[in-house]
Amino acid sequence: MANIKSSKKRILVAERNRQRNVAMKSSIKTAIKKVLTLSTSDDKEALSAALSNVYKLCDKAVSKGVLHKNTAARKKSRLTKALNKIQVK
Repeated sequence: MANIKSSKKRILVAERNRQRNVAMKSSIKTAIKKVLTLSTSDDKEALSAALSNVYKLCDKAVSKGVLHKNTAARKKSRLTKALNKIQVK
């Protein structure tokens, strides 16, 4: 543990930010899984709403610095490709 007061504060802030980042990444993964499960159902409105939510979460994570912009773009692209592949079948 650090002895300097400002170092102690930085440790607390870093931990708080880490937990926030982990929570945001987890919510993105959960939203992606929800889209993939909805892709097998017939409810197109719920699917488009869930897909929009994933896009929103990815873009928000990029703006907050949680994800790199290319990582978010890759996630969105892979999800869209998976949906198109499922819908063709």
